[in-house]
Amino acid sequence: MAQIVTAAIIQSEPVYYNLPETLTKSLDLLHSAAHKGAKLITFGETWLPGYPVWLDICSDMGLWNHEPTKQVFQQLYENSPTLHGAEMQQLQAAAKQLGVVVVMGINERIANRAGYGTLYNTLVTIDANGEIVNHHRKLVPTFTERMVWGMGDGAGLQAVETAVGRVGGLVCWEHWMPLARHTLHQSAEQIHIAAWPTVKDMLQIASRHYAHEGRTFVLAAGSLLRAKAIPAQLSIAGTILPEDFVQRGGSAIIAPNGDYLAGPVFNEDVILTADLDLGMIIRENMALDVTGHYARPDVFSLHINRERKI
Repeated sequence: MAQIVTAAIIQSEPVYYNLPETLTKSLDLLHSAAHKGAKLITFGETWLPGYPVWLDICSDMGLWNHEPTKQVFQQLYENSPTLHGAEMQQLQAAAKQLGVVVVMGINERIANRAGYGTLYNTLVTIDANGEIVNHHRKLVPTFTERMVWGMGDGAGLQAVETAVGRVGGLVCWEHWMPLARHTLHQSAEQIHIAAWPTVKDMLQIASRHYAHEGRTFVLAAGSLLRAKAIPAQLSIAGTILPEDFVQRGGSAIIAPNGDYLAGPVFNEDVILTADLDLGMIIRENMALDVTGHYARPDVFSLHINRERKI
């Protein structure tokens, strides 16, 4: 395992709710990031095929039995990948070809009839040999997100060994679930993917706190989206113009002491990179190690249900 890891965050706009074109763009961006020397590459929350930001900015989406909202959900559903489908297989092949670890946020569709019609907010970790080594579903969709996604489980709540070290991740407001954070800390996480729609001010704080608390490198990954990408069936509230960003990125790479190594960058299409010196984790653990000499297992205990729900 290399002591210095070049990591990259892809901050860009998906081809909203168009899975084939977003996949093609993803593959192109993976090649670009690998050409920059990246060995770990991550995308933002539900990059494939885009975060349902219309939940926050459209005035009529929450109406009961609202036909336009149902149409948009169908479009999202039909453009969402399955875990072992053709789209993921292409990403796995690209990871293997390029020799890179890829963490991809997806709207996950279930491949069989069990749970048919439900989507999950999922992080998939692909190792440099092309194998899927972790599959984490967001535990609790936040507020209106519950109209779109089902609740996840603890099966993928872990850091896993990869070609670049032990990589884990949480999605969005999971970073305010103390036991979820501590579960990942306990799995000897070295590099953490913090997947967000946009890494706004409070989310920057959460990402930096996570790095400091867990003594991990954090890739806080956001995406871009302009209002014109929102499906035309829905009415955008207020005075948002078509070219306005409704997802602004804010991606940043953070060291285990909470300092920025790169970013944050807003309103810009960018491949954000930084070199991660994994030895820094040991140096920072001298002062604080929440699962080592700063832990009290004689006082506290934590039980995790790792059963896959569906």
